[in-house]
Amino acid sequence: MTGKTLVISILLTFCLQANAGAQRVKGSDTLLPLTQELAEIYLNEHPEAEVIVTGGGSGVGIAALPENTTDIAMASRRIKFSEKMKFAEIGLDAREVIVAYDALAVVVNPSNPVDSLTREQLEAIFRGKITNWKEVGGEDCRIVVYSRETSSGTYEFFKESVLDNKNYMSSVLSMPATGAIIQSVRQTKGAIGYIGLAYLNRYVKPLAVSYDGGRHYAHPSVETASDGSYPIVRPLYYYYDSRKEAEVSPFISFALSPEGQESVLEQGFVPVKDEEK
Repeated sequence: MTGKTLVISILLTFCLQANAGAQRVKGSDTLLPLTQELAEIYLNEHPEAEVIVTGGGSGVGIAALPENTTDIAMASRRIKFSEKMKFAEIGLDAREVIVAYDALAVVVNPSNPVDSLTREQLEAIFRGKITNWKEVGGEDCRIVVYSRETSSGTYEFFKESVLDNKNYMSSVLSMPATGAIIQSVRQTKGAIGYIGLAYLNRYVKPLAVSYDGGRHYAHPSVETASDGSYPIVRPLYYYYDSRKEAEVSPFISFALSPEGQESVLEQGFVPVKDEEK
């Protein structure tokens, strides 16, 4: 597998049906590296067919289902009511499977002395009500707010969970992918953004977050997401057309198997509990 292939898309092979064509998986950039890893492991056991895994965002993946340009849609948010209605109009019965859970980390530049924020402070920052770090105990420095694009499920989830479903500030800087947020926060002293837990690295600093007015704070980790002490946690989904269940179920079953869920954990996500499978 070449680096060039990884940039454009990842083409892997595995057997879902004896004469099936390429299995197409599209959508969430959060789920992209995990699904690539799962497909590669599956390839070692089933080398006869093909799968193409591409990103683009949850909205892109979900929109591809009725267009029949994907077999599995990866999403970091649930399908919206408007999307369900559109599916119903064409007789598409979309099945939902939770394949993992993800903690969403709020990150700042490593030079920022602020270590923690409450949900209310985060809401005020991302809505433009707090504009300087000195207002939350930091230095006299303008806050630069980064977000994902509106087609991103991460954008939707952060809006619902952290902003109490209120609108982002009009001057928020929208980034096309998680990597762009990491790069921007790394290079900008006053920056703040949010990324999936699996993307955390030494170039950004995660903040502890409180959802009870500052009485209890928790840092994002697999452990705190699993035990419920970290509040910004979301399920990650695969969606598919029920008419294609026979085609997609072998790979999805693998993703939910002990081997697949071990990979989920290794990739920095929270495994699905047995009773949820």
